[in-house]
Amino acid sequence: MKNYDLAIIGAGPGGYIAAIHAAKNGMKVALVERKKVGGACYNVGCIPSKIMLEHSKLVQSIERGRTWGINAEETTIDFAKLMRRKDKIVDELIDNLGHYIEKNHVAYYAGEATVADDLTVTVGDENFTAKDIMLATGSKPFVPPFEGLETTTYYTTDTFFDITTLPKELTIIGGGVIAIEMAFALAPLGTKVTVLNHSEDILQTEEPDARPIIKKRMEELGINLVLDFTFERFEGNVIHTSIGEMPFENLLFATGRRPNVEIATSLGLKFDGRLIDVDLHCQTSKPHVYAIGDLIGGVQLAHSASAEGIHVVEHLLGRNPKPVQQDEIPRCVYTHPEIATFGLLAHEVQEPYTMIELPLRTNAKALMEGNTEGFVKLIVADKDRRILGACVMGDKSTELLNSILAAKTAGADIDMVANMIYPHPTMSEHIGESAREVFGRGIHI
Repeated sequence: MKNYDLAIIGAGPGGYIAAIHAAKNGMKVALVERKKVGGACYNVGCIPSKIMLEHSKLVQSIERGRTWGINAEETTIDFAKLMRRKDKIVDELIDNLGHYIEKNHVAYYAGEATVADDLTVTVGDENFTAKDIMLATGSKPFVPPFEGLETTTYYTTDTFFDITTLPKELTIIGGGVIAIEMAFALAPLGTKVTVLNHSEDILQTEEPDARPIIKKRMEELGINLVLDFTFERFEGNVIHTSIGEMPFENLLFATGRRPNVEIATSLGLKFDGRLIDVDLHCQTSKPHVYAIGDLIGGVQLAHSASAEGIHVVEHLLGRNPKPVQQDEIPRCVYTHPEIATFGLLAHEVQEPYTMIELPLRTNAKALMEGNTEGFVKLIVADKDRRILGACVMGDKSTELLNSILAAKTAGADIDMVANMIYPHPTMSEHIGESAREVFGRGIHI
């Protein structure tokens, strides 16, 4: 029977990155995946959804160009071709992952894994053991158990990205990041989108000041947003609610995800609610068994799982790594404009602080590009000028946030951000302007 230093169950962004990092550091590694390398992120999540958002973003750029005086023929959408492009990019990325795994001599096992109490792993008719096990089994779409749901057909994010025909109409249930991103991906292409969210607002885990801008943009795109009601039952292609009947042609549930905990349950691991209970190094209640990513909560994003996987490997190598800090993990929403945040929101701060929020409409580059919807927000501790949180909302804000996050991660205070020299004209110089305004030294205010 083969023996490994580390066996990783799940080859998503947490598992495959941890496997390669471990192998590069001299560990003998096994990686098991029951579906496709890349996990939900590459196959039915981050990557395909962001490709579709790029398509819709380009359509909006073409339309914006017309308002500037750049006239072109009427825009038409070959949706099947766009989806073939999506498939080609996904396939290329997954092929790359396979190459990286093979190149680094990670033993890859395709199939469903079971793990015995003695840490023997079984995949099909193969058995092997490992000194340590990392569970990186990810999550699956959650569909609420509504009455009558069995009478209708619907998509989840596991099935939606297989479509090849642009829906004329699409009803999306949910108000979180996935639901709103999918609305932005389809509406600019010509789909009549309705978003149904029983809560009073959308994106409730994100920066509150960003929500009105997103809702205004949704209205401009013709997205019908329905909030604050109760779902009663489903009957064929009709949803019965507390505010009336809502017929639909196509239905997508984007109502969150639930962790895949079958192995954890079979091993008798301790849970904290739906999540596996772990310590600061992601070790579970069973010695030599670790869990990362969607299994343990926190910021449930691909890059968070990757960071946790690397941390576990560093811990196993005896390098005493600093635990992954939740306030240093960027949260990203790829709407148009984007929202990028890290750290605390204003209502979460429990010490005296200064908050600066500068709208992008005074930024030269934003004006040139026609991307003035958004702002830079900084939250800084009054006592020692620590960066407690930040939000950048605007075009490419998921890239722009990193200059602030780099300062925080390096242990610097807001002075470092204020004293950097930013190129002009750029969107990034608005970050420096915001940092200087913490001290009342902003210029374009």
